[in-house]
Amino acid sequence: MLLVLACLLVPLGAVSTWAKYEIEDADAYVATMAPLAADPAVRDAVSGAVTDSVMEEIDAGPLQSAVGSFVREAVRSFTETGAFQAAWNAANRAAHDAVQSALAHDAEGAVTIDLAPITEQVKRQLTEEGTPFANRIPVRHTEVTVMKAQDLSHFRKGFRMLQIAGLWLPVAAVLLAVGGILLAVRRRRAVTATALGTVLGAAALAAAIAVGRGLTLDDLPPDVSRAAAGAVYDHDLSTGTAAWVIIGVGLAVALGSWLSGRLRRGGPGLPRPARLRQGPAPTAPQPAHRPPASLREDLLREDL
Repeated sequence: MLLVLACLLVPLGAVSTWAKYEIEDADAYVATMAPLAADPAVRDAVSGAVTDSVMEEIDAGPLQSAVGSFVREAVRSFTETGAFQAAWNAANRAAHDAVQSALAHDAEGAVTIDLAPITEQVKRQLTEEGTPFANRIPVRHTEVTVMKAQDLSHFRKGFRMLQIAGLWLPVAAVLLAVGGILLAVRRRRAVTATALGTVLGAAALAAAIAVGRGLTLDDLPPDVSRAAAGAVYDHDLSTGTAAWVIIGVGLAVALGSWLSGRLRRGGPGLPRPARLRQGPAPTAPQPAHRPPASLREDLLREDL
């Protein structure tokens, strides 16, 4: 039972560690999301959202399409600058703080982030480049939904429990595994069984992440980029990588334990140690029984 409980705690421990040290900590979350600013799908999604927000406030008449294309190219060029990286980090920190506040204070509204800082940066760049009417671009608060209200109510309790558990779940899994192995009659088999059970638990976690990814992308609104959302999902969920690492380590331990047992017993193609047949222990030779009369004759001969 100790080994079974240890294997069951493996996927939960991976998720609780991720929730505690990757999601709850703002600096760690921003550092995790920062590389996504260079992802082409994310840049295209941000460019489209900012361009649509800007063009809603511009009436260029017959040149509307041409101006829209120009603005989109300008925004796309801006996403390749250091200023966009800074704006991206600021937006993600704001989103993180909003989600954490909503989870902690039982907020009921949707969690959104504002693209106004990025629009302001684009306006400044276009103005410096001498783009006509760039200084007239209004900086509106364009909100992008990060988490829906119904999602908050679904995830609030479970997420809180995972954050409270933190590192205690993986520590408990290790202690249970060590205790079960020490109490086992056949410890090598216990090690092999624990490793394989860990592999099954990590595989279940990887499968759950894959299914969750598909359900999340299928539930996106039509105006949200699936490619960008998929990139964010894959990058944010480091538990997927942890699951594959656990699978690899578990298989290596199971294989090593099995091979050590085969080598110790002598596997196929290996010389088996000679084994002595069990039989009655040899006894010292006993002198033949001789009658008393024959013994007296021998003594008389020795005297003569």
